[in-house]
Amino acid sequence: MRLLRHLFARPARATFPETSLQRISAAVAEGELRHRGEVCFAVEAALELPALWAGRDARARAHEVFAQLRVWDTAANNGVLVYLLLADHRIEIVADRGLDGRVSDEQWRGVCQLMEERLRSGDAEDAAVAGIAAVSDLLAEHFPRVAEDVDHNELPDLPHLL
Repeated sequence: MRLLRHLFARPARATFPETSLQRISAAVAEGELRHRGEVCFAVEAALELPALWAGRDARARAHEVFAQLRVWDTAANNGVLVYLLLADHRIEIVADRGLDGRVSDEQWRGVCQLMEERLRSGDAEDAAVAGIAAVSDLLAEHFPRVAEDVDHNELPDLPHLL
């Protein structure tokens, strides 16, 4: 069954057209005005066959994407990846080590649940924007931006369609 979902997955672009990508990008930029963290949003329609045969799951793939997109490569080690694997209906959040001990697994799970609720109602764009806002709230709590901070946008705000 999983193989079929991945083979016949709808393209990510069908779920997130250009207007959605622009709105998600704006949500990332708006959130980053409130904190010194970096938020990255990535969507993948399905895994490739070798990954499926190897039994790779969404969590393992999210860690790969975290490395590929260099989310770990921020000055304060406070990058966060929000990853959607559409074929598996999975949301994964991978946070850099600067957030260890600051944000609990339950808090990250709360962000995922918020997104899942919106996705179930059929609004992928709203789910992404709400998730990014919730991640930004957590980052603002632990890495607030202060008046004298200079914004160094270390990661692109535009979502990644993988």
